[in-house]
Amino acid sequence: MLPTDDADALDWLAFEQAGILTTGQATRLLSEGAVRGRIRSGRWRSICRGIVLTGNGRLTRDQHLWVAVLATGPGAVLAGVTAAAEAGVRGLRREPLHVLVPAARRAARTTLRRLPIDMPAVLVHRTSILPRAHVQRARPPRTTTARALVDAAGWAAGVDEAQALLAAGCQQRRVLPEELGAMLDVLPRAPRRRLIRQTVDDITGGAQALSEINFLRLCRRHRLPAPDLQEHRVDAAGRNRWLDAYWREWRVQAEIDGAHHMDARQWAADMRRQNDIWTSGDRILRFPAWLVRARPEEVADAVRRALIAAGWTPELTPGRTRA
Repeated sequence: MLPTDDADALDWLAFEQAGILTTGQATRLLSEGAVRGRIRSGRWRSICRGIVLTGNGRLTRDQHLWVAVLATGPGAVLAGVTAAAEAGVRGLRREPLHVLVPAARRAARTTLRRLPIDMPAVLVHRTSILPRAHVQRARPPRTTTARALVDAAGWAAGVDEAQALLAAGCQQRRVLPEELGAMLDVLPRAPRRRLIRQTVDDITGGAQALSEINFLRLCRRHRLPAPDLQEHRVDAAGRNRWLDAYWREWRVQAEIDGAHHMDARQWAADMRRQNDIWTSGDRILRFPAWLVRARPEEVADAVRRALIAAGWTPELTPGRTRA
């Protein structure tokens, strides 16, 4: 609730920080005795050493974020998937909370080990590069979306998760591939830097989903010609379509189907579209996204046979392959 016109500095600070204060902030506005009295009476709640809630209920999501930043200490900002989620990237894990601190100072790890049961775990990361331009003006402070996604990809549990994070941010239009590339330029020691650069290049080339990124990786690994991605077409009904992968020279298409293609109405639409493609003279291959990931050799073999049937001769086109 917005404070009234006659609210004092304490009310405004509590409003701006979702009711979470450091004891230092509180004692600058109240005496130490007054702060202790409010905690003993139950009006306020002690969250952990140095952090209080100006209330006595369970913590909300916003309060979790403020506790994570304030308990970690000066200069701390939300980072990684936590910052990306706050910037609007959907489908990311909400826990644990990720916080970034300058390498020159130590985080209050003892305090973070004593967080209450209604508070998610907080993971603290350190960096020697955190210029003001990398910090979003938000409450609580967080890294920019580009920095958040580059960090999140470096901290991810595996390669697929790292690539999925980058693809999600670009596909949802929360960040541009060029912004991710520029961020990498100023983070020379970023974990998985080479993978992130390759993924950004793939996204710039048209791959908008993890399944398409995996498909490009498959083509490189099996020395297949590199397809054009998200090729624009107008179908027989006059509707705009974008092909997942297209080898123009041999008129071969590959579609990477997600789970939504199992829907009956989508399935019927896919069949009509496939018929339009065949009657236009193109060959079309369709693969479920899980097959591209789980059985890449099977997918590569099907693509190779289709291209050879369409006139591709592998040994005569080395310039069109990617190592």
